[in-house]
Amino acid sequence: MSAKKVVEPPKKIVADNRGARYHYEVGEKIEAGIALTGTEVKSLRQGRTNLGDAYAGAKGDEIWLFNAHIPEYLQANRFNHETRRPRKLLLHRRQISRLIAAIQRQGMTIVPLRLYFNEKGRAKCEIALAQGKKTHDKRQSIKERDWNREKARLMKSRD
Repeated sequence: MSAKKVVEPPKKIVADNRGARYHYEVGEKIEAGIALTGTEVKSLRQGRTNLGDAYAGAKGDEIWLFNAHIPEYLQANRFNHETRRPRKLLLHRRQISRLIAAIQRQGMTIVPLRLYFNEKGRAKCEIALAQGKKTHDKRQSIKERDWNREKARLMKSRD
């Protein structure tokens, strides 16, 4: 008998914060649930979300996602949500205390990297502990990216 290869269904990525990798040195990544209303979920499924200005932070003993733009769902007349309201991130108590300690002691930042739907159809937010890059580090990142692009172009033209 031949063994069946199990193929995981791909995650449906709704929003990607590409600027975060440019502005921050990304460290440990954590998958967090996110508390949303019904209209927010429907708007996410349409895929017009923006994480460009979003950040996560501690508020009390919880972690919240601030300034993430989820547009209004047009079919929901008067039951719509605020587009940039703070949204609670669902994490385990140990994860929350570790993140809060990293923010307070080491001066790190919690940056949202992606918003997506997992295999079960639940909305998830990938967050990461990050350290801000200096200007010369950003220039180095640009040089590396340009060199990799040029290297790929040279390899492709050689074939």
